[in-house]
Amino acid sequence: MTLKNTDDRWGAVSQLFHWVIVALILVMAYIGLTMGDLPNGPRKINIYALHKSIGLTILALVVLRVLWRVYAGAPAPVPGTPTWQQRIASVTHFLLYALLFAIPLSGWVLNSSAGYPLQWFKLFNLPAITGRSDGVHEAAEGAHELLFWVLVALVVAHAGAALYHHLFQGDTTLTRMLPGRRKAPTLAPAPSSPTPQDSPDENP
Repeated sequence: MTLKNTDDRWGAVSQLFHWVIVALILVMAYIGLTMGDLPNGPRKINIYALHKSIGLTILALVVLRVLWRVYAGAPAPVPGTPTWQQRIASVTHFLLYALLFAIPLSGWVLNSSAGYPLQWFKLFNLPAITGRSDGVHEAAEGAHELLFWVLVALVVAHAGAALYHHLFQGDTTLTRMLPGRRKAPTLAPAPSSPTPQDSPDENP
């Protein structure tokens, strides 16, 4: 497997970005849906801090992934894919990238408008991107939650489409984002032409 993308599959770097971001999104979804019910105390503060740090990590990884895609390109559409499916896939990918930018940024605005410090894994502080404001905080909170559920819907649709192509279409839409070499199809040997001695019509 090559590091860069090829015409028929994603390279190792793109695959690494993809699956690390997927894993972090799953972790973020779990933390985000459960941390509000935690009792007030140091553990809740630490969980919120972890949520913010992972969100910043996703934002940084998405920036790097976009830069890598500009540099390394993208595989060509799977042969035989209808044009309308290619267009839907392109729009879906664009929206996924946009949401992966917008959700962490809305969280950043949410944190800044509340007046809380923002740290990345307690290693360094990041600056506020807006002043303290109850109105901005409320709007950012609503946007953050709404964008998350839109992301959930798109991720489910994206994964469902990949599984549909894999299970029912039998193409490489899913496997070209998986590690390992894609096996070339096995061709049946061509039938050999009968020789004169094999012909049933030939008399000795």
